Amino acid sequence: MSSPDDVHTTLATAVETAAAVRAGTTTAVDETRAALSRIEALDPALGAFQLVRAEKALAEAAAVDARVAAGEHLPLAGVPIAIKDNIPVAGEPMREGSAATSAEPRPVDHEVVVRLRAAGAVVVGLTRVPELCVFGTTDSVYGTTRNPHHPERTSGGSSGGSAAAVASGMVAVAHAADGMGSIRIPAANCGLVGLKPGSGLVPADMGAHSWFGMSENGPLATTVSDAALVLSVMAGRPELAEVAVPDRVLRVGLATGIPTPLAKLDPQWKAAADRAAESLRAAGHEVVELRIPYPADPLPVLARWFAGAADDAAHEGLNDRDLEPRVRAHVRAGRRLRRLGGLRPGPVDRLRVKVEAATADVDVILTPGLAQPGPLADGWSKRGWVANLRANIGYAPYAALWNLLGWPAAAVPAGWHEGAQVPLAVQLVAHPAADGAGEALLLSVAAQLEAAAPWRRTAAVVV
Repeated sequence: MSSPDDVHTTLATAVETAAAVRAGTTTAVDETRAALSRIEALDPALGAFQLVRAEKALAEAAAVDARVAAGEHLPLAGVPIAIKDNIPVAGEPMREGSAATSAEPRPVDHEVVVRLRAAGAVVVGLTRVPELCVFGTTDSVYGTTRNPHHPERTSGGSSGGSAAAVASGMVAVAHAADGMGSIRIPAANCGLVGLKPGSGLVPADMGAHSWFGMSENGPLATTVSDAALVLSVMAGRPELAEVAVPDRVLRVGLATGIPTPLAKLDPQWKAAADRAAESLRAAGHEVVELRIPYPADPLPVLARWFAGAADDAAHEGLNDRDLEPRVRAHVRAGRRLRRLGGLRPGPVDRLRVKVEAATADVDVILTPGLAQPGPLADGWSKRGWVANLRANIGYAPYAALWNLLGWPAAAVPAGWHEGAQVPLAVQLVAHPAADGAGEALLLSVAAQLEAAAPWRRTAAVVV
C-alpha cells in the first residue's frame, strides 16, 4: 500500500542508535524526542499504543545520557522501546486490553523491564493487546490496531500493538510476549523478526502462571541483529547479541504440512517456505522434507489456552460479566476443561516424545509463518467466540505446538503476498537447550535468510 502521502523513515536500527549514543554523536533525549514525534504522527492511524509516556520517557532519557557521560557501557543506550501492555511497568496501569482491569499504577517493573532499563533502553509507551491477550487479532474496548503495511488488515495478536509500532518505524524494537504464537503471528503479519525463546531463557512471570509455562517474553525487531541484541538483554546473556554464521552444515527439515483440518495453506505462504528452503540449500545446508506429528487431538493445547486465560482473569480478580462476550466464553470453557481433566500432563508428554523422535535428525525446522494472510482488522472484539477461534486457528496454526513443548521458535520475513498486499514469513524452530544454543542457532539461520533476501524494514504508512 502506498501513496504520495506515505510517511517512510530511514529508521536507525537499535544497534546503530545505541552505538551512536555511546559515541556521543546523538543523545538518548534526541532519540526519544524523535520517537515521540513519530508516534504522534503515525499512531492515530494505526492504534499501536495504549499509553505514551512522553514526559516520563524524556526524563528517563536524560538519566541515560548522564549514565553514558559517567562512563557506563550500556548495550541499549538511548534506544526507545515499547512494552506490551501485559507486564508491569512501574507507575503505569497494566490494562491487558480490558476495561475490567485496574487503572491503578503498578508499583514495580517486571524483571524484563528492569533488565531493558538497566541496559539503557527508554520506555516510550505501552502497546495494545486484545483482552487478556487471548486472540490473534488486536482490537478491544480501547480500539483497533492495524497492520502498517495494509491498515485494513490486522497486525496480528496478541502483540499486535508492539508489531505495529515497530513495523511503522515508530520504534526500532519492542517487547512482546508469546503464549500461542503472540510474537511470531504479529511478526509474520507485519514483516518483522520475532523470537519466542525456549522455556527458562528469559524470565516469564506473566499472569497466574504464564499459561502453564507456555508464554515467553521476547523481542520484535526489523533486523536479526536488533532481535539478538534485545534478546541478549532480556535473557541476561550478552553472548547472544553476537550473531555468528553457522560453523557447520545444518540439516533443515522443511515442514509444510497442515497442523489442523481447520486450516488451508495459501499457495503463496507455502511458496515462501519453499524459497527460504532453497536459500538455505544455496548457503550450503542440507534440506529434507519433514513430517511433524501434529496432535490429532487438539485438547492439550486448547485446554491450556482456555484455562490459562481463566486463571489470569481470576488472578486479576476480574468478574466474568465485565469481560467481552468472546473472552467470557473462552474462560468458561477453560474452567469446564479443567474439571474434565483436560490439563493432564500425559498427552503432552506423549506428544513430546513423538515430536522429538520425528525431528531428531534435523537441526532446524522450517514451516510457513502463517497459513493465510491475516484477516481484516475491525470488529473481532464484537464477534462471537467460535468465529474468533475459527479465524485464529485457520490463519495461524503453525505456532502453538512449540509453546506447548517449550521449544524456541522465530518468525522471519520471506517476501510479499501480492494478493493481500502484506508481508510473507517463515517460522524457524530449534531443539531446546538450557544455554540458549537453540536461540543462537535460530538467529544465525535467520541472518542467513536476511542476507540472501533482504526485506524492507518498515512499512510506507499512509497518514
